[in-house]
Amino acid sequence: MNDAQDDPTPLLRDFVNTRNIDADRDEIPSPARLVAWLAERRLVPEDTAATGNDLVTAVALREALREAMAANHGAQDAEHADDLDDALAALPLRLTLTGPRPALVPLDPPATAAAGLARIAAAVADSVAAGTWARLKVCQEDTCRWAFLDTSKNRSRAWCSMSTCGNRTKTRAYRARRRPAAG
Repeated sequence: MNDAQDDPTPLLRDFVNTRNIDADRDEIPSPARLVAWLAERRLVPEDTAATGNDLVTAVALREALREAMAANHGAQDAEHADDLDDALAALPLRLTLTGPRPALVPLDPPATAAAGLARIAAAVADSVAAGTWARLKVCQEDTCRWAFLDTSKNRSRAWCSMSTCGNRTKTRAYRARRRPAAG
């Protein structure tokens, strides 16, 4: 299993992006697809079983992470912080001091969907430790909300793509300014 990733940001970004809001598509619509997604990333063995409850936990974690990444644009909303805390509390994790540094590891046997989701949760701590968590953001275009890594020098990137979402947002704002005032 892939317990320690060198860079946890792609895993977190990709997990949040399993739901494409713009295209109304979900890559993990069933427990079987959840296991397939986790297995593709070597977070669980391919023969792992998952339940409907595992899927509910995965969706709650994904959407809580999306909101937490959206909060990386500015002040953290207490309600969204609580949502992430609730999602993380549902996962079986423990702290271990074996290895080069403290780490969060799943309590469940490795061949469970909960263990795979716990590895995603542990990646949040790894991302914070690596200093990359604050750079994980969500596109501010409401119709998109795609997760991305902000690599701008001053950490001010607002959209996943300036040419698509940035242009869409700026065009909408321009048209709103040009619209004659009703009066």
